[in-house]
Amino acid sequence: MSFTDLFESGEHKRNLGHFASIASIASVHGTLNEAEEKLLKRFARKLDISETEYAEILKNPTQYPINPPNSADKRLERMLDLFKMIFADHQIDDEERELLERYAIGLGYTEELAAKLIKRSIEIFNGGLDLEDYRYLLNKK
Repeated sequence: MSFTDLFESGEHKRNLGHFASIASIASVHGTLNEAEEKLLKRFARKLDISETEYAEILKNPTQYPINPPNSADKRLERMLDLFKMIFADHQIDDEERELLERYAIGLGYTEELAAKLIKRSIEIFNGGLDLEDYRYLLNKK
């Protein structure tokens, strides 16, 4: 086995864990709605999750550990993926927020940073951008 095979295997395990976390959040209320299922399938393609792995993860998403990425950008991207799943139904409840907090801490954020990240992300996803943030996002290249 080559070094690159080892890296790809580790990356795939991280992707499985990330997808399982997304699936956990999607299924927190029981059955998946159409928007959640569509988003899950999109994430499965993005994370290179096979049909077999997809079905296995949906049966029991909690059996997969969180394998945090080394990069801060990758951790933030994973949090964004989770917010997209949560807001597929345009709302967030206490149970989903608690799962987000646990996942953020599992990714390596401190409790304080996780709380700030989640609070600000909820404001953004709920359309709570102030003029300064809106201007910054429009001018960002």
